[in-house]
Amino acid sequence: MKIRYIICLLFILTLIQSCSKGSGSSAPTTPPVALPIASISDVSNERTSNNLKYQFNITLDKVSTSAINISYTTADASAVANKDYKPVSGTLTIPANSNSGTIEVEVIGDSTRKANQTFSVQLSNPTNCTIATNKGTGTIINENLLYFPVDNTGYSTPTSYPGKTLVWSDEFDGNTINQATWAFETGAGGWGNAELETYTGRTQNAFQSKGNLIIEARKENVNGSVYTSARMITKAKKVFTFGRIDIRAKVPTAKGMWPALWMLGNNIDQVGWPACGEMDIMELVGLEPNRVHGTLHWGANTTLHASKEAGYSLSTGTFDQQFHVFSMVWVKDQVQIYIDDILYNTITTSNTAGSTYPFNSDFFFIFNVAVGGTWPGPPDASTAFPQRMVVDYVRVFQ
Repeated sequence: MKIRYIICLLFILTLIQSCSKGSGSSAPTTPPVALPIASISDVSNERTSNNLKYQFNITLDKVSTSAINISYTTADASAVANKDYKPVSGTLTIPANSNSGTIEVEVIGDSTRKANQTFSVQLSNPTNCTIATNKGTGTIINENLLYFPVDNTGYSTPTSYPGKTLVWSDEFDGNTINQATWAFETGAGGWGNAELETYTGRTQNAFQSKGNLIIEARKENVNGSVYTSARMITKAKKVFTFGRIDIRAKVPTAKGMWPALWMLGNNIDQVGWPACGEMDIMELVGLEPNRVHGTLHWGANTTLHASKEAGYSLSTGTFDQQFHVFSMVWVKDQVQIYIDDILYNTITTSNTAGSTYPFNSDFFFIFNVAVGGTWPGPPDASTAFPQRMVVDYVRVFQ
């Protein structure tokens, strides 16, 4: 028994030593080599009237000794395949010892101003790499284009009146705003009314399209303001005393908007406001989308400021839905304000008794779209931007 016990013990010790030697003699394990990581870029470009190729760059974090293959396909978002861009799909091969490749997507040309659009290029099925970013977004920038289609329905007025001659008009038929007629007042600062916009002279805020002037208010940060718009004047360029004035326009009606078609005395730099006189042919505040106002202002100074205002309300609809004609019949010692040939406000020298009547002198035009201010208040969540005033024509008959 003793011999058997010793033999068994020796066998166990031998087995333990054998296992110990075997585990110590195995070769060290080599860690796997990390694969390259692929990412795709976003692309954003201004649209043009001609087709334009968007190049999406696919980059690797390191080169590979083997060729890399990645499947790709385009996908709609707000942009639509075969209408806004030409769809593509396939396999991108990045050769060995290279770290990038390109996928091209052709965007179809257009010149229509509208909301920006997006589509995507999506990656899948990588070989010899992994994917960190599998979707690249293509942004088609349409918001600065210079064609804006307009529904022409609404009221209009004739090009002649008995006993009167058309002495000046702007039909806005050209491709650019006539700099010999119009100048832009620019900047922020509230403009005396706590307005919220910065006025600019950019085509983003004022341009001509197919016989219309478009003044566009945008929500964007420029020069410390949250909004931009345009304010155009004919001061010292086109000034008039007396006549019939017709302005055909459709105007924005959203909360916080304040479009205006008006005139100031050309002597404002000498006598100041309101002594120069102000004739508001049309103003609308977004709180009342179906109502416009015609107002005359006068007075020796701001303390003695006086005015005569009247409003006109549509029986149905709002002023952004179709064109209306805002008119003023202006003769010596009397001003009358009309909408669609309906008289709704009159002022004569009797209304300014005790003050200088300023409306027998030269006046110039101002067309603008203000955002916010003491009268309309600020925009709110219901106000969609951009907001646009469209002017078909302005005509002066004498």
